[in-house]
Amino acid sequence: MKYTDLGLVNTKEMFKKAIAGNYAIPAFNIYNMETLSAVMTAARTAHSPIILAVSESALKYMGADMLIGLIRGANIQPQEQVALHLDHGDSIEACKHAIELGFSSVMIDASKLPFDKNIEISKSVAELAHAHNVSVEAELGTLGGIEDENTFGTTSYTNPSDVEQFVKATNIDSLAIAIGTSHGAYKRKNENEELRFDILEDIAKRLPEFPLVLHGASSIPQNLINTINEYGGQISGALGINSAQLRRATEMNICKINVDSDLRLAFTAGVRQSLAETPNNFNPREYLSAAKVAIAQTCIDEIKNIMGSENKL
Repeated sequence: MKYTDLGLVNTKEMFKKAIAGNYAIPAFNIYNMETLSAVMTAARTAHSPIILAVSESALKYMGADMLIGLIRGANIQPQEQVALHLDHGDSIEACKHAIELGFSSVMIDASKLPFDKNIEISKSVAELAHAHNVSVEAELGTLGGIEDENTFGTTSYTNPSDVEQFVKATNIDSLAIAIGTSHGAYKRKNENEELRFDILEDIAKRLPEFPLVLHGASSIPQNLINTINEYGGQISGALGINSAQLRRATEMNICKINVDSDLRLAFTAGVRQSLAETPNNFNPREYLSAAKVAIAQTCIDEIKNIMGSENKL
């Protein structure tokens, strides 16, 4: 299926505009009807371009036919500037499958492999994807933390001296870099930890106007943590990336910021509060509606206050 049949666009123009305007396109991870609906509500309310990110584990959870059915049901229009992105594809075959399904953007993550092998695989994916006008993201360096079976590892900062060779050799459209973000809800040990802006600055100088991406960049809103814990949860010590640091990164070629954990927290907070306040309720439509509201509000807040992509359509 062609992604244009689903009203989707690739990321090339949205990234170009984001770099010129010093803002980032939010890439919010989705994994069911509720998360898709909430993210689209946020994008339409804030008039923001958006990337719907789907990991391989989320695709497996939903099933390919169900995902594409949900995307079709969202009635997305090209002028809304929505991309459907495979997040952390771990093989050429996974990226090929996503392209065939109707994804408009794919990430090949061969970052744990030796540099030359990463180039070889990323180049192959770029050649395959570009034949279908699909955007390609690859990664140099690795992020710490864990989110699911495809997103785990230890931190290895991106080496700025590698980026020019990598981008030229692979012909990718955007590059995910490691400057201190991490997967999961436990990204920092204390508030004083900062991203490696020295590395980002060096990379941005070497790749002027080239799209750079931050993974593992959830801010972990403490109001969501507090709500979860107030209504029976047990999450302690979770600390995300400072919002001001993320905004600073958007001024240095970071034009896509991935957010997953924040949406998981919002979903859980909405469900827990709804069930606690109405303990006699057993109607999933009601407590899942509360989850959708919590996710949508979280996305709107981050579009406005972190991404800077509000009213950028």
